[in-house]
Amino acid sequence: MEDVKRYFPATLPVEESREKAERSAKALAEQGWGCWAVELKAESAFIGFIALAEPSFEAHFTPCVEIGWRLAKEHWGQGLATEGARAVLDFAFDRLGLDEVVSFTAATNAPSRRVMEKLGMSRDPAEDFDHPRIPPGHPLCRHVLYRLRSPQSRKVNFGMHGKAARLH
Repeated sequence: MEDVKRYFPATLPVEESREKAERSAKALAEQGWGCWAVELKAESAFIGFIALAEPSFEAHFTPCVEIGWRLAKEHWGQGLATEGARAVLDFAFDRLGLDEVVSFTAATNAPSRRVMEKLGMSRDPAEDFDHPRIPPGHPLCRHVLYRLRSPQSRKVNFGMHGKAARLH
């Protein structure tokens, strides 16, 4: 857990984490999108989540829809976050009709930044920002912003191989 959360200022207490999971399940049921569980196909084992969300803070790029992911460490570096995120992006663009999806993370979070780049997301350093919910001067305060336009506006193939993970 420490490795998965090292780019977050703190972990949530168990009860707050449970409440957040319940809110996520309710949002998924009510609006049809939100936080999807990711499992390995071969084992039906839960390995994390991939989500679409509307950030609840104000910044120069909000309102928007963000994509994010968290997978258990033993599943890093296998392309699973990228594969699952591609499926979620297909949903965002094809089913929800979004024109753009953003993603952001602490500037030091190289693993998530690699996923964003593999997805074809682009970054303009002029759009990097200090996260309003992290104290100024904190090592995780500075965030990078990546954007991805819909395939209709940029002609990129999000072909899925479907070999490793599925969303629920």
